Amino acid sequence: MKRLIAIAGIIGALALAGCGASTTAVQTVDPQAFLSTTAQAGVVVVDVRTPEEFTAGHLQDALNINVEDPAFATQIDSLNKAATYAVYCRSGRRSAVATDAMTAAGFTSVINLNGGLDDLAAAGASVVTE
Repeated sequence: MKRLIAIAGIIGALALAGCGASTTAVQTVDPQAFLSTTAQAGVVVVDVRTPEEFTAGHLQDALNINVEDPAFATQIDSLNKAATYAVYCRSGRRSAVATDAMTAAGFTSVINLNGGLDDLAAAGASVVTE
């Protein structure tokens, strides 16, 4: 009987671990890894700051989708959920909120920058203005 209970416990733990692994789509990375990811073909870079912050300086070819805009959920819903997205903001707080929302919306590959735009610039990223 003890053996049966132990086996059931192991099976349950493996099932839970498998479920957890399949739902974890966000990877939080340092600026250097973020830049390496954004250099890969097909990766969509998303700046989740305000349009004013974006205009003042952003990564080349970044999409600006303001996470604090009430239309954020609608805007991300129109994106390809199977693509890879690299998300950043000023300090990391808003990108964490955005990547959590993207994961909840069904996105399967989301990279979150640990830090912000200044950290990317310090790591060698080119910041452009409009």
